[in-house]
Amino acid sequence: MSTIYLKTIIKANVQTVFDLARDIGLHQKSTFKTGEKAIAGRTSGLIEEGETVTWRAKHLGVYQTHTSKIVSMEKPHQFTDIMLKGTFKSVRHQHIFKQEGKNTIMTDIFEFESPLGIIGKLFNRFFLKNYLTNFLLERNKLIKTTAENNKIN
Repeated sequence: MSTIYLKTIIKANVQTVFDLARDIGLHQKSTFKTGEKAIAGRTSGLIEEGETVTWRAKHLGVYQTHTSKIVSMEKPHQFTDIMLKGTFKSVRHQHIFKQEGKNTIMTDIFEFESPLGIIGKLFNRFFLKNYLTNFLLERNKLIKTTAENNKIN
């Protein structure tokens, strides 16, 4: 199992950041490079606990689908999604939000396991972890920019 841990400081209130992180449309904008599109389940608006979303995107030159479910949510402090179907052996993504003064600390804990045994582990180590980190950083950058520019505090 590989883990990516990211912390993003955003000059906005916690509710704003929490809602932007669950916004299907904003997620699609942040993943324009892969053409990610919500094709089933919740396909627009704010995803809620118990809901699923199926994404279709082109990663590494291949179209893939990935179905996630929000398995826990404590508004506006955290939500966790897990992969139900997709390319990975497993995925669990915790999104944690904490208000600190005028800032929100947004923490991502992204745990994933690739299929294919030792080949998958080597692929994770030498390529996939970095690829996924950059993917999440792009998403977080758009959340930060949107929250700070909209000044919905």
